[in-house]
This record gives sequence, structure tokens and C-alpha cells, in this order.
Amino acid sequence: MNALAIFLGVVGPTQVILIIAIIVLLFGGKKIPELMKGIGTGIKEFKKAANDDQPANSKKEEETKEKE
Repeated sequence: MNALAIFLGVVGPTQVILIIAIIVLLFGGKKIPELMKGIGTGIKEFKKAANDDQPANSKKEEETKEKE
């Protein structure tokens, strides 16, 4: 069994509703869309940076192979 599942147990619908209610109370209804937009933008930028980095590594490997 997964160690995380053993640690947290099985998350049921009541726990999910409770977690959502706590998040709404902490951040408020107006802040949640802004928070999600920020998270989405961050993930998008991370993926873009990861994809931009891969071709650079491939070019370096090709140049190294050509020199040999």
C-alpha cells in the first residue's frame, strides 16, 4: 500500500467538503479565483521554462557528438 495513503488514510467526501470550507473561510470567495489563476500561471511558466531548456541540452549534445 502507498505510504501516503497509510499516513493520510482514505479521504472521503466529508473530508473534502471540510477542506474546501476551511479554504473558503481562510481566503474568502473573492480571493480563490485569483489564487487559482496565479497557480495556473506559475505552472504554465514552469512548463515553458522546462520545454525551452530541453532543446538547449539537445543542441549541446549534438555539438559534442559532431566534434568527436
